[in-house]
Amino acid sequence: MSRINLALLGVLIVCALALVTSQHEARKLFTELEKEQELGKQIDVEWGQLQLEQSTWAMHARIERIAARTLQMRVPPPDRVRLVAGGPTVGVDQ
Repeated sequence: MSRINLALLGVLIVCALALVTSQHEARKLFTELEKEQELGKQIDVEWGQLQLEQSTWAMHARIERIAARTLQMRVPPPDRVRLVAGGPTVGVDQ
């Protein structure tokens, strides 16, 4: 009878150690998950800032100002503007 008790005690100790190990691993993984979620939030914020910056850089008024200052471009007078009728574009679904 005492052999069975010792065997059961051994199994109990092994199960307890396995439980403690799995709990520790779960806590470690949960901490890592929280860090990754925080990193994801930071990346989302940075993405939003980059989209705002891109829209600022691509503003029509900014491009027109750079074209006028740097490239000395200007809008032609209306009598020099000609409208050209466009035909069907290849590869565009209509």
